[in-house]
Amino acid sequence: MNKITKLGVTALCGSLAAVASANAGDLTVAGGVDMSWISNDDAQTGNPIGIGSNYTLSGSGELDNGWGVALSIAMKNKNIYSNTNVVVTIPGLGDVRIDNGVSGTGIDRIDDITPNVWEEAYATGLSNGIQTVYGASSGTNIEWTPDMLPDGVSARVAWAPDSGSNSNDKAGSGAGGVGGGYDVTIGLTDAVTGMAGLTIDAGLSRAGYGATNDDGDREEETIAIKYAVGGFTLGYQWSEQDLGSSAKEQQYENDGYGITFAINDDLSIGYNHYESKQTSTTNVTNEASSYQIAYSMGGASLRVARGTSDNEDYQTTTAFDNDNTVISVALAF
Repeated sequence: MNKITKLGVTALCGSLAAVASANAGDLTVAGGVDMSWISNDDAQTGNPIGIGSNYTLSGSGELDNGWGVALSIAMKNKNIYSNTNVVVTIPGLGDVRIDNGVSGTGIDRIDDITPNVWEEAYATGLSNGIQTVYGASSGTNIEWTPDMLPDGVSARVAWAPDSGSNSNDKAGSGAGGVGGGYDVTIGLTDAVTGMAGLTIDAGLSRAGYGATNDDGDREEETIAIKYAVGGFTLGYQWSEQDLGSSAKEQQYENDGYGITFAINDDLSIGYNHYESKQTSTTNVTNEASSYQIAYSMGGASLRVARGTSDNEDYQTTTAFDNDNTVISVALAF
């Protein structure tokens, strides 16, 4: 992590100046690069060499009244904007996060947390188009994480006035949104489950409708169970998304599972599988599987994945079935 400069957090979070002034904090940058080679068995590969980069700017400080303030600005490959959020930590109340991006809050935090050693089954270069739950994170939202819960229990509540769009400073999102929405998530560790290594996560989301052919609210639910013992981690997750539509796509029901094994501190292997059943005028199951190996050497990581997909983009012709192999080297700074 490289320090760029030292700034007053008040300059970064001017809207909080009316609450209290902030002490100076550090603005830092962290990032990395991924270099890959991909081979597709049943489709044209083209140039198999890929390279991606990403970085995150982070700032933090403390207000005169003891509240903490943290800023994060994330950029993805090819300098594509990903997310900006400000987190205010209020002692005795918890964290309040104002989030403007495409992921990271609400039910989207746990859209797919099945065990893997590198990526989800559908995220190793296969064009699956699998639909997972996303909730209020698709619009600018406010999320509260309380800090007064019992040991072993975590919870978050997120709310978006329009769960389908993001806005810049002093700007609205315009007409045609999907209405307000909220998410509630909860996590239980072994301090609650009573079984060492067993964790349970669950979430639900509700959002108003507004798109053509929508008849009701969008409803999403998920539950995930993971168990870690020795070097093994096993997990299963179910989720469902009801789009509130009587036409086009109506519902997605997803099942995923994974198993990983840490051979030592640096080397891990794993298998991950995911199925997404689309209910529409024609019902289709989109599925993906992936065997993965990951090896770390300080700030460098070597990953290899063998992936298989069927009915990509919920299409049933053979052109939408694919197998691939990916080799990736990542450097983090």
